[in-house]
Amino acid sequence: MLSKIDQDLRFAQTALSLRARRQEVIASNLANSDTPNYKARDIDFSSALRSALGGTGGAVTLATTSPGHISSLGGGAGGSGGAELMYRSSLQPSLDGNTVDTDVERASFADNAMHYQFLLQSLSGTFHTMSLAVAANN
Repeated sequence: MLSKIDQDLRFAQTALSLRARRQEVIASNLANSDTPNYKARDIDFSSALRSALGGTGGAVTLATTSPGHISSLGGGAGGSGGAELMYRSSLQPSLDGNTVDTDVERASFADNAMHYQFLLQSLSGTFHTMSLAVAANN
């Protein structure tokens, strides 16, 4: 029972962290919409989440031969350090080489914000249910 709760909370933590990171990337794209030669970036959320959870719901760990290896990667359990930033393909790049399409970015920003809000509400519901269960047992 506790492992199921732990697994659900780990998933929520990882998903929220990745959603927050994606929101930062999209906001950066919007902020640089007038910067010459700026290339729009994004995170493939589903593959980043799958990678972060390691396919089994646990954290991804890397095998190293020395404690000093790979120390600057960041991330860790539930982190978004492993989220690979990719360049977003542009339908119509501007003459100055900028590939940010503000309409696409705004739509992605709103979509990501809705998913983030859903995760928060789902997590809130989980905690509410747990508190009701604890109160019922007392």
